[in-house]
Amino acid sequence: MFTLIKNGDVYAPDHIGKTSVLLSGKTIMKIGEIDGEKLGALFDVEVVDASGMIVTPGIIDPHVHLIGGGGEGGFATRTPELQLGNVIKAGVTTVVGCLGTDGTTRHMTSLVAKARGLEEEGITAYVYTGNYHIPTPTITSSVKDDVILIDKVIGAGEIAISDSRSAQPSVHEVAKLAAEARIGGLLSKKAGVTHFHVGIGKERLKFLRTLIEDYEIPPANIYATHITRSRELVDEAIGLSHKGSYVDMTADDDTAVWIGYFKENGGDMEHLTISSDGNGSLPVFDDKGEMTGFGVATQELLFRQVAEAVKEHGIPLEEALSLVTVNTATALRLADKGRIGEGRDADLLVLDSDSLEIRHVFAKGQHMLKDKEVIVKGTFEE
Repeated sequence: MFTLIKNGDVYAPDHIGKTSVLLSGKTIMKIGEIDGEKLGALFDVEVVDASGMIVTPGIIDPHVHLIGGGGEGGFATRTPELQLGNVIKAGVTTVVGCLGTDGTTRHMTSLVAKARGLEEEGITAYVYTGNYHIPTPTITSSVKDDVILIDKVIGAGEIAISDSRSAQPSVHEVAKLAAEARIGGLLSKKAGVTHFHVGIGKERLKFLRTLIEDYEIPPANIYATHITRSRELVDEAIGLSHKGSYVDMTADDDTAVWIGYFKENGGDMEHLTISSDGNGSLPVFDDKGEMTGFGVATQELLFRQVAEAVKEHGIPLEEALSLVTVNTATALRLADKGRIGEGRDADLLVLDSDSLEIRHVFAKGQHMLKDKEVIVKGTFEE
């Protein structure tokens, strides 16, 4: 089966210009001038006319609660599992799943099983091993062994720091875990990153700077998320980005503003990513640590904020797209993801040129969203 996306304005995410992209199975076969009629005479070809539209890589979401999260307000506040249709509507073609506060009623084996299920349904899925706490839950009883032996595990996380919900670990304990993840990555040719949940605590990113300066953990193996909780935290994240660590903004209604702030204040834009925290809980705590409100994160905010950064805040489209494509692929060492290129995975979006609304989604070469309608749904979706 071939799919020809013709005459689109291609951002790979670097701007290539008006051209065509030919998909063969799960792979991008060719970019350039393609004779659709000649090809159609020989093979079964689906043709998508992208004239007047933009073609981009599919979105990589590096922080998703695939089997739900939450529970800070009791058992009834445990959030539901991710559904494929919602992922596709958001333009996401690759997800990285994590546990959260709860490593007791949520299990690593369930997380890996969900990732495999999403793969069977049509997208690419990976996971981090562990949850907020140290010692952290694993499958094999070792973070290092999980990364080496479990194909879906690409690092550790989300490990909580500067948060009342963390296990209040010592820096030495955090360093040992990050070192295990790194060694596991080296031995399995994976990212081996440790993905850190950063709370509102006064220490902010002090732990992570100490890991780099005193424990010789390579900066690229440190990946901090939720960095937009305060201006002070963003300022520290800017400094961390210049050390070579990756920092991640959780999409909310102000993310486009924070992207602009990060850039204007000298942040390394190649070390910035955006994630959704999809299906995670959004608890609100007062100054006494009591929960006063509750919500559920959605993936749809992710690309919406990318589009707003372009339309409302003057961020070039190539740069904004990089925050959810090539930067994330580089941080997680996903070699075939994040760019449109011959031989790479056929994960693509087709957007309206003016509104930047998502018109089509292709994941591993399969047409998943067509003219804004989900055409491939999860096993138990209506």
